Amino acid sequence: MIGLRELEETIKKEFGSATKTSRSTIKPEVFYDPARKQHHSTKILKEMLDQLPADASKMIGIISPDLFIPILTFVFGEAQLNGKVGIVSLARMRQEFYGLPPNQALLQRRLIKEIKHELGHTFGLVHCSLRECVMSVANTIADVDAKGSSFCEGCRELLRRSRKVR
Repeated sequence: MIGLRELEETIKKEFGSATKTSRSTIKPEVFYDPARKQHHSTKILKEMLDQLPADASKMIGIISPDLFIPILTFVFGEAQLNGKVGIVSLARMRQEFYGLPPNQALLQRRLIKEIKHELGHTFGLVHCSLRECVMSVANTIADVDAKGSSFCEGCRELLRRSRKVR
């Protein structure tokens, strides 16, 4: 079980914003591509944007199914650059996807990194060249595990500036 309270506290601490969790009414099966056996993340983002609560400035969806965008085999997540919504998939973050036993602590660490990463995009941050930065690109699960769980100083400063502008 994902520790939602820990997620909320981590996001609140990192971004300085109040957080709230809620169940979505979005039906991911509508965005399923049978040829790829995955869900189209960009289409889900569009639906999320249409359902963004009036009192929300940002929204991150957490979904179990595997996600894709047409130009990539899969994505761990996707977000609107300088936008309001992002999504993260649990599918490839679970050890079971790789034929390994479940590891909740590892799943939680991976999820926190990817949520911070996608939220960073919503605040205008792009991929960072520093491997220790949570904004570094992750093309494999080893990349997710290797990158840091915090923003580097450069990305943190860009995030601070972005939040002041809003």
